[in-house]
Amino acid sequence: MAMTEIRKITAPEDLRQAFAIRDQVFVQEQGCPPELEHEHDDIAAHFLALLDGIPAGAARWRQTESGYKLERFAVLPPYRGKGIATAMIKAVLADLPPAAVPVYLNAQLDAVPLYEKNGFIKVGGQFEEAGILHYKMVRQ
Repeated sequence: MAMTEIRKITAPEDLRQAFAIRDQVFVQEQGCPPELEHEHDDIAAHFLALLDGIPAGAARWRQTESGYKLERFAVLPPYRGKGIATAMIKAVLADLPPAAVPVYLNAQLDAVPLYEKNGFIKVGGQFEEAGILHYKMVRQ
């Protein structure tokens, strides 16, 4: 069975790998503008997911004026469907300060079921961000 490790990033090399994963998924695959993709990187806590030691996913969280926002969850295509996103959600939630409320995110439509399984509910209607439809979701 494959071994998944979620690492809170402290080393520059891990951060480079996380950014490379995000660039591949968001900029190359989904066509997001690079300047939007890297907005707020300087104030976020970053995570790198490894599958059997191979960099496979990335995520981050940051505090905003609206609460604690989970963002930039990306898994490289060959590693999708292996539980990496769920492992990252759990690791990121565990890293939040104890009094972190509300916890929210903007989910792409195809990711809504994943976040629902992990305790988030949709609030409000669909909206577009970087040319992709999303729902705001809040942790119950």
